[in-house]
Amino acid sequence: MPERSNGAVLKTASPRGLVGSNPTPAASFTPKPDPTAGARLGHRLHELGYNEEALLELFDSDDYPANAVDVYVFARRLPESKLGIATRLLFLQQPVARADAERALGAGGLEALEATGLAEIGSTVIARGRISPTRELLLASDGFSEGDDDPPEYVATYTPAARLCDMLTPRPRVPRALDVGTGNGVHALLAAAHVGTAVATDINDRALAFTALNAALNELDNVETRNGSLFEPVAGEQFGLITCNAPFVVSPETRWVYRDGELPVDELSERVVREAAGHLADGGWATLAVSWVVRDVDAPNERPLDWVSEIGCDAWILSNSDSDPLDHAASWNDHLSGADLEEALDRWSAYFSELGVHRIVEGAVILNRRNGETTVREDDFDSDDLEEADDQIRRAFANRRLSDEQLLRATLAPGTSVEQTLRGGRVVSASVALDGGTFADVDVPPVLAEALAAGSPVRKRDLPVLRELADLGLLRAKA
Repeated sequence: MPERSNGAVLKTASPRGLVGSNPTPAASFTPKPDPTAGARLGHRLHELGYNEEALLELFDSDDYPANAVDVYVFARRLPESKLGIATRLLFLQQPVARADAERALGAGGLEALEATGLAEIGSTVIARGRISPTRELLLASDGFSEGDDDPPEYVATYTPAARLCDMLTPRPRVPRALDVGTGNGVHALLAAAHVGTAVATDINDRALAFTALNAALNELDNVETRNGSLFEPVAGEQFGLITCNAPFVVSPETRWVYRDGELPVDELSERVVREAAGHLADGGWATLAVSWVVRDVDAPNERPLDWVSEIGCDAWILSNSDSDPLDHAASWNDHLSGADLEEALDRWSAYFSELGVHRIVEGAVILNRRNGETTVREDDFDSDDLEEADDQIRRAFANRRLSDEQLLRATLAPGTSVEQTLRGGRVVSASVALDGGTFADVDVPPVLAEALAAGSPVRKRDLPVLRELADLGLLRAKA
């Protein structure tokens, strides 16, 4: 499997992604998943070097555009090279002359672009959607968000929530994977690189069309799309990997398919967790981006703990953001202003007040079905400090089975280091930290730190700390 980057996203305070000027309103077209045209267009873009690293270099930036102003600034930095023209048209959605587009994409590439429905072609070529290089993929989606003007069937690109789900997904080689609420299909396409067949479900026909088109752009022939709500299209089926970045936002809205869902409060997240467990094959994994409400501030994870209590899977509950109702409402309505924003804040706040909700948590639940047993761990993490956690997650779950004797013989996992603080020539504190994944960091007794660093025997009195290190994936069992 090729090495992958950690995925550039639209770096913005808005969890919706960049909100800016879109030359073609979303949902005014439906992409055409022509496999031949999609493959031809994807092949041409790969020939041009249309990838994350190249685009960021052209933009002279570490991140993709963060606001509408960036789009126009970055457009002025682009050279008139073939790659610069393709980037201007397909990523920044700026119109280009047909002659320039043909010079960049070639006659065949331009015909393929038209056949996919992603652009209107006349004397000027106008992009209807975007093609974003993401990880090793090319991802077509709707254009930049228009905020409150986005239609219900809007299909977003690789958002911060999509990246969170991606980074926290184990990557086992299994026969079948399932992506629920697939959107543009990114998680199904990522899974397709290491599974036999990836099934993508969504209630939004436009999302499924984008998914099929993206499979063609990336020349993947093992992605299957099915229309329907959540797990309904796969009734009675089991999978070795399940991912879900469904519309988990807790709100009084039901407007946007990709955001709000159709169930009240956090019931959609509850349903996703419970039903995912029922569709996991033995040994299977699920990574589910979810959110939940907090009615008792002394028991912030009461809701997800209840969801995983009797589902026959080991579970890891990971909390990313924790906000009060007003901050939560503001973050999901930052596309509004003036009286519209004030009305939304008042309405959302009243909604949470009536429900007795004090906090709203967004994060993920990771499941592993193993002999019907259930163990549960809860942790906080920061999605801004998150990289691919595949190895860490699989190691952490496997470590739950270690006996005390095995723990005493365990060694530091790859990517971990011992950090010590010296004062007056002696070690006064120490920690074990993971450089990658969730960047877990655990304080340990200096004596234990020295023993782990040297690979020396450890003391039985340190078993509780060793268990903590193991459960976070910072240790690995000796063969």
